[in-house]
Amino acid sequence: MLRIFNQISKSTSELTTKSYSTSFSFGIKALSKSIQQPIYNIYGFVRFADEIVDTFHDFNKQELLKKFKKDTFFSIDSGISLNPILNSFQAVVNEYKIDHKLINLFFNSMFMDLNSSIHDDDSYKKYILGSAEVVGLMCLKVFVDGDEKKYNQLKPHAMSLGSAFQKVNFLRDINDDFVKLGRTYFPGVDMNNFTEFDKMVIEDDIIKDFENALVGIKQLPSSSKGGVYLAYIYYYKLFKKIKTVPYYEIFNKRIRVQNSNKILLMFQSVFKNQFNLI
Repeated sequence: MLRIFNQISKSTSELTTKSYSTSFSFGIKALSKSIQQPIYNIYGFVRFADEIVDTFHDFNKQELLKKFKKDTFFSIDSGISLNPILNSFQAVVNEYKIDHKLINLFFNSMFMDLNSSIHDDDSYKKYILGSAEVVGLMCLKVFVDGDEKKYNQLKPHAMSLGSAFQKVNFLRDINDDFVKLGRTYFPGVDMNNFTEFDKMVIEDDIIKDFENALVGIKQLPSSSKGGVYLAYIYYYKLFKKIKTVPYYEIFNKRIRVQNSNKILLMFQSVFKNQFNLI
């Protein structure tokens, strides 16, 4: 029965999200029930593509990613896929009319991870656009539920939020990216001679993204505002922890926010949203 298969697909996307990211799982839980599943579906798709480029070292990543991209667009055009992750993703793309250009930009960044290890200003911006900003725009399509005027109004703020999240991830994962994967995302930075000044310049850039993102979060519908705000304050708390760590120590440990703190932040964001305090 197709209904059972579709439910299995949704459950697979939800399980993928919960297995890979407690942070986004908490954020999705703070969304209205009606839009939780579409965001699970988007995250599951993004996570699978990311896994190909980051962890499938014993396999032909290029071919796997090419096939995943081909299968993605086939599923969107067909309205179904035997891959449960793609089946649930195509349902969101088709229901909320997500622009296929966003998906292409996402794949462009994934291929950049396979072919580029050092970024200049131009490639850095292109990478963040495809790897993070367009994901924020996919989610925004769900949040505004077809309101194109609202979508265009909030678009730059959603992009700033995705950018802030990605740059914080770059700082948090700087050891894994540089030492283990040989990637240098920050343009003009010599990772072998990383300094406190380099770290401060990056942090100042991230602060600007956070400030612009918050302006848009305050304008989101109540159905999504609480969940997005939770993701925002979680990442901002993580960012503040990173700021307190000396530049030389971020290569030696992975900074994180404890799950107990995430639960507290979730209750705070839900409370603020209910009483219109965001």
